[in-house]
Amino acid sequence: MYIPSLTTVLSVAFLGYMANSMWNIVQLYIPPSCPPTDKTCISNMLTPTSTVSLLMFSTIKSRPQAGSDLKYLSRLDVSVEEENEQVVSVKLPRSVTRNGSMYLSVFACYPGLGEKDMSREGWWQEVINTPQTSYTLTKLTQFAIPEAETFNLLSEETGDKPKVERDRSRPVTHLRSKLTLSLMTDQLSMSIKQVPGEIGQVMQLTKDRKQFLPILYVDELTMRLKDLVIVNSTDKESSITVAYRPISLGKLRLFLQFTSALGSMAGMGFTDKDTDEVKGIFADTNLVLLLVTFGVSAVHLLFDFLAFKSDISFWRGKKSMEGLSRKTILWRAFSQSVIFFYLMDEETSLLVLIPAGVGALIEIWKVTKALHVTISFSGIKFGEDSKVEASTAELDGVAMKYLSWVLYPLCIGGAVYSLIYTPHKSWYSWTIQTTVNGVYAFGFLFMLPQLFLNYKLKSVAHLPWRAFMYKAFNTFIDDLFAFIITMPTAHRVACFRDDIVFLIYLYQRYLYPVDPNRIDTSTMMDEEPAATEPVEGSKKTN
Repeated sequence: MYIPSLTTVLSVAFLGYMANSMWNIVQLYIPPSCPPTDKTCISNMLTPTSTVSLLMFSTIKSRPQAGSDLKYLSRLDVSVEEENEQVVSVKLPRSVTRNGSMYLSVFACYPGLGEKDMSREGWWQEVINTPQTSYTLTKLTQFAIPEAETFNLLSEETGDKPKVERDRSRPVTHLRSKLTLSLMTDQLSMSIKQVPGEIGQVMQLTKDRKQFLPILYVDELTMRLKDLVIVNSTDKESSITVAYRPISLGKLRLFLQFTSALGSMAGMGFTDKDTDEVKGIFADTNLVLLLVTFGVSAVHLLFDFLAFKSDISFWRGKKSMEGLSRKTILWRAFSQSVIFFYLMDEETSLLVLIPAGVGALIEIWKVTKALHVTISFSGIKFGEDSKVEASTAELDGVAMKYLSWVLYPLCIGGAVYSLIYTPHKSWYSWTIQTTVNGVYAFGFLFMLPQLFLNYKLKSVAHLPWRAFMYKAFNTFIDDLFAFIITMPTAHRVACFRDDIVFLIYLYQRYLYPVDPNRIDTSTMMDEEPAATEPVEGSKKTN
């Protein structure tokens, strides 16, 4: 009887959990219904042709009173089904320029004010106190670590270097330059008992309890770190872009739940940078793309785990370097380490940084296997190569000889160009940036020696193909993530570069097929491959 392995059981359980999570997301978009006989049904006060006036006020208090606490900013008249946008000028109080906080109060007045006389003193106090007005409050400022300034390293003496460096040891006040306001516009009827919990927190009923007031929502997911503008002590006023976007019930429920989840992530130690990357996945995607992203994320995570497991299993039992390019292994360990330090220097999200760090450790461990390194109390010892390994190393050296003629001039030229024309934060930043640009732009050339060895040996049986296939699938999934998760441009381009190399490896596997009677431990998932006697009389094709 077939007994599935622990890896198979865990993989199936993980995929089942992710499928259930995707179904829960779909259910958020299924609106509740109310039978005609139910007397507790409530409906949306807004209709597709309704107009609403959005009144915006600034305040420095988190719980302002409708009086001197509010400073009128602007009025935005919207048709609820049409998008709109307005640039609003905001005066900055002295407390805000001294690292204080500021808030935005928004009132949704239904129906629209039309030709309301706004010249009379106290007109807005009357408007916001009407029973059909909705209200919400959001932060207009946010504390964040200032971006590090860059300058031309060769022009320090000419004054290009900032005279006063920004203090990046503590967060300072930044203004949110973009805000998105939304009204829930779905025409639906539901029982009071069917109101979802997250909607009940933002819903207000009319006095007759037959309708609910316009649900006004400030979209927190579209507030990205890249839109923050630092507030200097000399600033007097600034401008923000206020956009109006209608929102459906399903999307509103998803955003409310996800905003709550982001707060939980912050409590677990995730930084604003980490949560900001996750925001980008949900903010500008429809339901179909969201489910696709969610699904491929799950598959990507699973393949990452399986690739690491297969890679470790293959190299743990590897005794000979026959057919494997040692220089390629050394290069991959070096390049993965450089990429890791580069991502740290760029303050990239942990979603990208952690897998890069784990990959670098595995590549460094492979080097110890490739060089036959033995670590003991007496010291570090390097083992000797066999005759077959020496033959492989000779072919490897020939490939690297021709490769160096192309690689070194390109790397040196790129480093000089970057030093002259590109600003950097420091000499360390330039060193990391130059090295990683060489890794990204020309690093795939170091994967060519292995292709050369495969060609000379007319064999691919020595490669860990199961781990290769997991990585190949993940490479194509990375192409999708390259457009979704924010990452350095060089890292994004490298995702597409790897596609070409994997396709060449697959073509070589097609050219040099493996004898089906041959025991290929590289494709086994067992921790310890079973000892199987070779089939007598069988001819080894590869």
